[in-house]
Amino acid sequence: MNTANFPWLTTIILLPIAASLLIPILPDKDGKVVRWYSLIVGLVDFALIVAAFYFGYDFSNPNLQLVESYPWVPQLDLNWSVGADGLSMPLIILTGFITTLATLAAWPVTLKPRLFYFLLLAMYGGQIAVFAVQDMLLFFLVWELELIPVYLLLAIWGGKKRQYAATKFILYTAGGSLFILVAALTMAFYGDTVTFDLQSLAAKNLALNFQLFLYAALLIAYAVKLPIIPLHTWLPDAHGEATAPVHMLLAGILLKMGGYALVRMNAQMLPDAHAFFAPVLVILGVVNIIYAALTSFAQRNLKRKIAYSSISHMGFVTIGIASFTDLGLNGAILQMVSHGLIGASLFFLVGATYDRTHTLMLDEMGGVGKKMGKIFAMFTTCSMASLALPGMSGFVAELMVFVGFATSDAYNPTFKLIVIILMAVGVILTPIYLLSMLREIFYGKENEELISQQKLIDAEPREIFIIACLLVPIIGIGLYPKILTQIYDSTTVQLTARLRDSVPTLAQDKVPAVSIAAPEIGN
Repeated sequence: MNTANFPWLTTIILLPIAASLLIPILPDKDGKVVRWYSLIVGLVDFALIVAAFYFGYDFSNPNLQLVESYPWVPQLDLNWSVGADGLSMPLIILTGFITTLATLAAWPVTLKPRLFYFLLLAMYGGQIAVFAVQDMLLFFLVWELELIPVYLLLAIWGGKKRQYAATKFILYTAGGSLFILVAALTMAFYGDTVTFDLQSLAAKNLALNFQLFLYAALLIAYAVKLPIIPLHTWLPDAHGEATAPVHMLLAGILLKMGGYALVRMNAQMLPDAHAFFAPVLVILGVVNIIYAALTSFAQRNLKRKIAYSSISHMGFVTIGIASFTDLGLNGAILQMVSHGLIGASLFFLVGATYDRTHTLMLDEMGGVGKKMGKIFAMFTTCSMASLALPGMSGFVAELMVFVGFATSDAYNPTFKLIVIILMAVGVILTPIYLLSMLREIFYGKENEELISQQKLIDAEPREIFIIACLLVPIIGIGLYPKILTQIYDSTTVQLTARLRDSVPTLAQDKVPAVSIAAPEIGN
């Protein structure tokens, strides 16, 4: 097979979508055939992702690779255009990895298994497409495509308030998506040529005021998905009602779509506007870290506590994107991948704990570690990763963002000092509420009423296997981060150089003059 000409990304995107269409006609009575079929499709697609990465991706090339482009509507220069670079390749690999494990995590699903796995596979292709497409209108379409499966997965298989959580999710995310459509059409028809190609759009000579308008519109859309406070309230509700596999997709992949798009669209395509909005991103990131950490303290519902913890950790992503340093931007991407792995592991364990205790309220737990030693050990290990224990991926990612911003010459010293102190406070708060959570669930005296009513069995081999698969990259990246950073380092170095050029004082190697309000940018 000629690997150089093989349509890797198109195949990877369309395979799970096409495979999902066969599920309704599969001969199956109890769901066993459907779940094995879905798992095999997921494994094959993940194998194709690994093969594309091995055969077609060059670490030293900062530009798009694995590029494919097929005419769709030539009159509007609208094409099926896909490609991968350092910004998208790590997240494509993460998507394949997490979705395949989520399929295995969905093994106990017995309610409408055909529909469940159909949605899971359709979502698989749509999520990869978000990270691969290089046409802005096509990006909007695949961005919308993944909303429908998530809505149905919440509305049908969720908890008692599933309809409320699903409706809130669709209103927030679909409402934010409208800003993507407005920005796409506005940029496409600006100037003498009509195009939706991302590289052609980035090359257009857009006036600064026009860039600022576009940046604000896209920021609203991606702030919902990231999520950035105050557009975050859908996430705790969605996590509060979701099942374990949906948790894994929400925490492991969906939040990363917002961070990826913020880098791809806002920073890469609108660098001058990014220089003005960067201080705003830093402030929003700090608010995320502190507010969400403090809110997590007050949560007595286990799912909502972990959900607010996720929001807090994603604050480091926005700060890294706005750091104007290679190290900070590298840390932001590493944090997206790291949080995807850690978030998926924690929410899966929350689901496993709920399956046994049938409660999410911390007040009703206590001492269950005596009966569930393996789950206790896995939960503790994953919590250590979340609180950024050295040797885990979370520590490396947050340290890179911290040092990257601290060494940035794009902000005045006073602003940097305030932000660094607040980031440090967030880092201190995280272990306090996570260790407190572990104590309330697993330590202390056993809850006699809970033990008498529920049969607390320990982890089964399938659950141990899923957590082991997630812990291998978490620990591997923590011990040797270059295994991941080398994938995107050349791309981030090129992007950071372009972002620095958008600030005259940085491009000219003068004394940094970016204030808290906005940098000095010429027309």
